[in-house]
Amino acid sequence: MARQLSVTDRRLWTLAWPLMLTNLTVPLLGLVDTAVLGHLESPEYLGAVAVGANLFSILYWTFGFMRMGTTGLAAQAWGKRDSFGQVALLLRSVMLAVGIGLLLILFHQPLIRLGLALMDPSPDVTGLAAEYAAIRIWSAPAVLCQYTLVGWLIGTQFPRGPMIMLIVANGLNIVLDVLFVTGLGWNSKGVAIATVIAEYGAAGIGFAIVLSRMPESQRLTRALFGELADYLKILRVNRYIMVRTIALLLVLAFFTAQGARQGDTILAANAVLITFLLLISNALDGFANAAEALIGEAVGKDSRRQFKVVFRSAMRWSLWGALLLTVIFVFGGRSLIALLTGIEEVRSTAWQYLPWLWLLPFASVWGYLLDGVFIGATRTREMQNTMLLSALGVFLPVWWLTTGWGNHGLWFSLICLMLARAISMGWLCWIHTRHGRWFQAR
Repeated sequence: MARQLSVTDRRLWTLAWPLMLTNLTVPLLGLVDTAVLGHLESPEYLGAVAVGANLFSILYWTFGFMRMGTTGLAAQAWGKRDSFGQVALLLRSVMLAVGIGLLLILFHQPLIRLGLALMDPSPDVTGLAAEYAAIRIWSAPAVLCQYTLVGWLIGTQFPRGPMIMLIVANGLNIVLDVLFVTGLGWNSKGVAIATVIAEYGAAGIGFAIVLSRMPESQRLTRALFGELADYLKILRVNRYIMVRTIALLLVLAFFTAQGARQGDTILAANAVLITFLLLISNALDGFANAAEALIGEAVGKDSRRQFKVVFRSAMRWSLWGALLLTVIFVFGGRSLIALLTGIEEVRSTAWQYLPWLWLLPFASVWGYLLDGVFIGATRTREMQNTMLLSALGVFLPVWWLTTGWGNHGLWFSLICLMLARAISMGWLCWIHTRHGRWFQAR
């Protein structure tokens, strides 16, 4: 048994370390955006990018099922050694991504107006955020294609593909950030232009990698494109992930909006701390993404033993990761905040709320891990239901009851959301394992 666990640990790490490195480039980009803008003379630029970035998190990750759903389905096809299913899934998902991306560009004006109205930042921040959003929207087809390419590469157990794809693209984004903002003085507009260029660079690299990974025995045929029913099936399978993602991102948007109502300084301070939350989620998601691939493979192979061993290994390493992140934020949090902004008022405000960040790794690690398990097993309806319960039944009531606490109440509500997800998903995981439901038809 120990030998089998050792083999599983090695497989998990083989998948996890490239994915972890890949995921860490995402908040690294946010760190650079924050650091470049945080050292300008006014916090409005930082606030504008915080609002705009949250708006696009909602807009794009509404369709995050294109990554998560593709991973689970591709991993199960990989476990079955079904080359036709792997290629057909990728082709159909990419076509959906391009179509949805073009629709977002077509209807972007009312979407942006609605999003900014809901977030309700100050007038100065609103104007800059609208300018940022009008530029960022042009990356929609590239971003959604990236989701499908990354999901397919993870599901077919080639994690170095996403690593190469996103590290190169985010490296380009960082260079362009510095050039456009510091060199040319384009402020928040420069950050948006840099991001659009980098997103298309990432998509181009991803397509090149995927084409090199196509099964040699599978030729491009009419059957791969499928019929309308095949595309509707993909959407039906993933509709629960879509609702779950909307609920999560609306919570984060609500968090940003409530911070904005407390003033631009609170908004900017929360933007700095939320950047660390993204660092936590993307670091721990490395193990969750690896679990998606290996759990999906186990389901495809109908291997209950592999399922249990993978789950235990992923849980063990996820907890070690949460401990490491907690230590980093406890002992280095103040220094990290100082690196991100030179505005003394924003620094001192962020330091007041730093202790909440210390609690986040262990509060959130369970949700990230169980997301990986449920996605790999394509148990997406349960993901939706637990998120709705946590957002509507826990986060909002706790926030309402603690409004007198100001920004502390907002952070406490976020911690409660994470714990509610952990408890509800953990209970379902225990039920499914006890009654052998993971391998039942859905």
